[in-house]
Amino acid sequence: MIRTVEEKDVRFVRLWFCDVIGTLKSVAISPADLESAFEEGIGIDGSAIEGLTREFESDILLRPDPATFQLLPWRGEVAGTARMMCDVLTPDGQPAASDPRRVLKDAIARAEAKGLEFFTHPEIEFYLFEEPYREGVPLRPTDTSGYFDHVPRASGQDFRRTVIQHLEAMNIQVEYSHHENGPGQNEIDLRYADALTTADNILTFRTVVKEVALSMGTVATFMPKPMIESPGSGMHTHLSLFQNGKNAFHEPGAEYGLSRTARRFIAGLLRHAPEYCALTSQFVNSYKRLWGAQEAPSYVCWGHNNRSALVRVPFHKPTKGTSSRVEFRGADSAANPYLAFAALLAAGMAGIEGEYELPEGAEDTVWQLTDKERRALDYEPLPTDLFRALESFESSELMASTLGEQVFEYFLRNKRAEWNRYREQVTAVELDSSFFRI
Repeated sequence: MIRTVEEKDVRFVRLWFCDVIGTLKSVAISPADLESAFEEGIGIDGSAIEGLTREFESDILLRPDPATFQLLPWRGEVAGTARMMCDVLTPDGQPAASDPRRVLKDAIARAEAKGLEFFTHPEIEFYLFEEPYREGVPLRPTDTSGYFDHVPRASGQDFRRTVIQHLEAMNIQVEYSHHENGPGQNEIDLRYADALTTADNILTFRTVVKEVALSMGTVATFMPKPMIESPGSGMHTHLSLFQNGKNAFHEPGAEYGLSRTARRFIAGLLRHAPEYCALTSQFVNSYKRLWGAQEAPSYVCWGHNNRSALVRVPFHKPTKGTSSRVEFRGADSAANPYLAFAALLAAGMAGIEGEYELPEGAEDTVWQLTDKERRALDYEPLPTDLFRALESFESSELMASTLGEQVFEYFLRNKRAEWNRYREQVTAVELDSSFFRI
């Protein structure tokens, strides 16, 4: 790494970390300070960072992870800039209880203690608009294309190509990219990696997408539902566990190729879904996506190749055991990946350790069933808004133990404040429906 810094004439090294909500933060140091950063950490005032310290604990240390060192390709090759992801430490060098990356590392360590490795593969959707949002001005998507549309010389194709080139230059491998259903909506899928690497890559991905959008005179957003008449932006995530180098979700000859471990993992995802929903769908706007139809899951159920279910079991290749996996469809693109992955892993592990029984899978399109039919099939709804999600989250011992007291309490306090701000608003819908009628 030091040799690369010298050979590439790197002038700045950005130390990246995120707050509890998942907003990327950074501080730049010179190459001359790298040695002390590794040995002692870089001290910063964390009191203004969302949830990282309590008022009487303002000092924190950032210790860079050398395995995450990458040049930032959009900053140029001469006198360039690099980045490293950081762990947040207390002044005495201990892992900070408030660090979202630490939360995921702890969840992974608990699974590894049982011989299991957690791998993830996200499909990340986002929108491109002509200009930033301004109050009273309708959003203008960069195109009017639809799902998988191929439009010669389309700006979206050039955009996705540039993003992928930057990602691959940073050793972040991309599997697919295409236009999504909504106008100006795109999807780029990252290849399978261990969950910590994937979470780091998602933070980098968001930054690359926004940087490329700005360079092309457009604006990118990962907002879950920016336009009510168009689909929301999800982050469908494929999950699997490996044990001794083999896929623990695969069992030759079993239904859908799913092992007992996989079935219990899915059962855990289903049973604890209301509890972790606030983490996988953390904004008020997230519930406009979940309850806006258009292929977003609204009910707690699973199914084989059923895109209306919360958990989908994709078609597997019988001769390829490594392909057995489950797809979680409840997360949106604005989730904090560290906390979301930690919650999903904890729920799945609870299912394995508690030997949960998996209910019957959903064969019908769940949205098309009547309420009576859904009740008869025992398909419980997901929380319909952030308030209900927080009620389930607050009462969850599993989420409290997974996140730790400090992250749990801060997240709850922050999201309650967001809900209160939201419910204090008087919207155009309310004015239109009642101003002249009373």
